[in-house]
Amino acid sequence: MSDTRLACRAGVDIGGTFTDVALEHEGRLYAAKVLTDYTRPERAIVQGLKLATEEAGIAPAAIGAIVHGTTLATNALIERRGARTAFITSEGFRDVIEMRNEGRFEQYDLTIQLPAPLIPRCDRYALGGRLDAGGRELAPLDMAGLDRIIDAIRAGGFTSVAVGLMHSYRNGAHERQVRERLLRALPDVSVSISCEVSPQIREFERFNTVCANAYVKPLMSSYLNRLAGALASAGMACPLYMMHSGGGLMSLASAAEFPVRLLESGPAGGAIYASHVAARYGLERVLSFDMGGTTAKICLIEDLHPKTARTFEVARTYRFKKGSGMPISIPVIEMVEIGAGGGSIAHVDDLKQVRVGPESAGSEPGPACYGRGGGQPTVTDADLVLAKLDARRFAGGSITLDTAAARDALQRHVADPLQGETVQAAYAVAEMVDENMSNAARMHAVESGRDLGEYTMIAYGGAAPLHAARLCEKLGMERLLVPPGAGVGSAIGFLRAPFGYESLRSAVMRLSRFDLATVNGMIEEMNEEVAGFLRETGHGGPAVRELRAYMRYAGQGWEIPVDAPAGALDAAGLEALRANFVRAYTQLFGHEVAGLDIEVVSWALSLRTETPPPERVRPSMGARAGTRQAHPPVDRREVFDAKSGAFVDCAIYDRAGLPADVRLDGPVIVTEKETSTYISPSYSVVLQPDGCLLIQRLQKEEV
Repeated sequence: MSDTRLACRAGVDIGGTFTDVALEHEGRLYAAKVLTDYTRPERAIVQGLKLATEEAGIAPAAIGAIVHGTTLATNALIERRGARTAFITSEGFRDVIEMRNEGRFEQYDLTIQLPAPLIPRCDRYALGGRLDAGGRELAPLDMAGLDRIIDAIRAGGFTSVAVGLMHSYRNGAHERQVRERLLRALPDVSVSISCEVSPQIREFERFNTVCANAYVKPLMSSYLNRLAGALASAGMACPLYMMHSGGGLMSLASAAEFPVRLLESGPAGGAIYASHVAARYGLERVLSFDMGGTTAKICLIEDLHPKTARTFEVARTYRFKKGSGMPISIPVIEMVEIGAGGGSIAHVDDLKQVRVGPESAGSEPGPACYGRGGGQPTVTDADLVLAKLDARRFAGGSITLDTAAARDALQRHVADPLQGETVQAAYAVAEMVDENMSNAARMHAVESGRDLGEYTMIAYGGAAPLHAARLCEKLGMERLLVPPGAGVGSAIGFLRAPFGYESLRSAVMRLSRFDLATVNGMIEEMNEEVAGFLRETGHGGPAVRELRAYMRYAGQGWEIPVDAPAGALDAAGLEALRANFVRAYTQLFGHEVAGLDIEVVSWALSLRTETPPPERVRPSMGARAGTRQAHPPVDRREVFDAKSGAFVDCAIYDRAGLPADVRLDGPVIVTEKETSTYISPSYSVVLQPDGCLLIQRLQKEEV
């Protein structure tokens, strides 16, 4: 491979409204933003890559690698448009995914409606045979019964099958037997088994995860194959890697086999990007804020690493409440995601209250101001009416916004039902979406025991810089960073991500009766698994290995992550593990529990390539005196400020021409091709040496 190709990589993120491209060539970043093509998403990718290479002045063939993240799998689950899928499980457990667990997301609602299972009861089949909790066979598989199930699957026209048997996380032999017999009889059917997709304890979460994988597997396999073909036809026959939800890169083959790992791939890229910016500035406490066209994502980043989890929920059905969605047990960067984006649709409910989202206008037809047939008012329409957006320069001038259409949609659907006027309606929509996002951030911080006043916000995504200052006002945050290329932040994050994978295993074991040989054998299996995934990407160089144990006191219902000693465990390592648990438990809850035994529930082993630390930046506070006169804006206009509730005279600057090391006090709007940043009168902005916008709250005597 030539040096030019080695120096040229592209990140591609498909969102609900826009497809973002970030091209890194010889140390410079080039970006493109095109509307997502729902019929053929790969067409928007090729279009965006061609636009980025044209701007960089290179041929598409010069791209040496492409890293891709997408919400297509997530959208397929939310919209229930996956493959016709059957589920094979152990006798007596056919209804686990419907019965769920004892948790209620709305405790006092007597008419609560639980989300419908992904696979209806008529498509779920019970199979005889059983393993015990230690993975030992109690009863062999009922092969005659399996043959009858296979006949039913053939007659039902199923294209995908999920297999989830009891205790297969300890021993996957029965599931592998089922897969072997299925594929021998039905070679064209896609099969997913839970011992490979999610070998973790708790059958409700494990069964849901393998069902979700099987449900989207044919769709994602077809899409990934089409994408590889479209890129090759366009002259980009380079390696294609996928971003997974845990914040690392995986091969195309692994992504096609385990598409459930892609569910949070786009947001994960944004968290990696924010972590990279935090490392440049040495920020140990960061709140990343990603707002695109369809959703907003909020993530806590501490000690330069995003918070991670082993489970998360997708497709929450009741006001985005925890417990109302589909649990997925895979390694994931933990974040709060709500239906609040530029395309989120506003309406007035029966109580005459303004509501925004979670429904989105997407890219087809899009907000009313796009002029593509959309008639419902959205957040983008409200921002346009409030003059935060320039109708002539939206998306770098590639889209001319229709202000009259935006005003008409807001008047008809919001102002008229409330007997108000258009600007009031736009104000209500913008303020409601900002309050929704700030409430989500507050709740996430409280659940994590954190005070957001001590954090710095890093904002990225097409709509986030426009709303970030208002969120900082609501959350009491003093400082905000908007990095260069913020409009395509997740795509840039893909280029900063390491190659890596995380393997999970469950084996409940008390420290007083710990079986070192069994655990060391399991850890060795995990080592082989993660090393195999890494080799599959073609990167066999140095890698960082991390082992964590998920532990609890015996009798407790949930566990906490604990760092485990490197290498094979021995008696000394076991004592170190015990001490690490007591320390972590005391840090979380303020005390240890004396006299109780401790047990390990699960293990997680990750392997990732080393990424060089970014060059540190010394923040510049900027010179203040005479800035407006010495550095005149390119334009001025009246912009509505939410805190004061009135239009204010606002200076408009192009980001490319913004003076460095000069402090500009708000109100200011900084425009660029992919987004715009609004700095309210309570804040100031200084362009930093690395191109970031540092936005800080003004002291009371300065306001």
